[in-house]
Amino acid sequence: MTKPLASGAATVACSVNTATAPFLPPEKLETDLARVRTYWEGLKRGDATMPFSDDVNPSTIPDLSGRLMLIGVFDRPLRFRLDMVGQDIRERLGRDVVGKFLDEIDAPAPLQYLNSQASAAVESRAPTYYRHDSRQERGSRGADGYSRLVLPMWGDGRIAMLLGAITWS
Repeated sequence: MTKPLASGAATVACSVNTATAPFLPPEKLETDLARVRTYWEGLKRGDATMPFSDDVNPSTIPDLSGRLMLIGVFDRPLRFRLDMVGQDIRERLGRDVVGKFLDEIDAPAPLQYLNSQASAAVESRAPTYYRHDSRQERGSRGADGYSRLVLPMWGDGRIAMLLGAITWS
């Protein structure tokens, strides 16, 4: 589809991008990811579109805390630091990545494409979702199928933190 745009005295045709947002969550999330999203929704104040980062407390959902991450957001340049990584995730990784920036680590499952997903969450100011099918990488460490949800949170007048959750299939 093209749409004419005025450019001085001439008219120029250009394409209108009708693509959907990347990492768009499905209508029906896996049960544990849906619980985390409901928790995140419950943290919102008034008419806010997202909660404040200082309201999140992973210990309030203890049965899922091992599969949660808190990701610090830094701007100029945009970077993401793993500030809290649940025990289940650390065990799957086989190492501790707390305090590391995503662009500084090799990102094996379940962190594949997390930098891109986090960027999409910040840019869209909305939840993002990623699903990895275990058949994509047979034989590699931590290559079980998994799904991941990333949820943005306000702080200091900008998106300052992301709440991440992973569930394995």
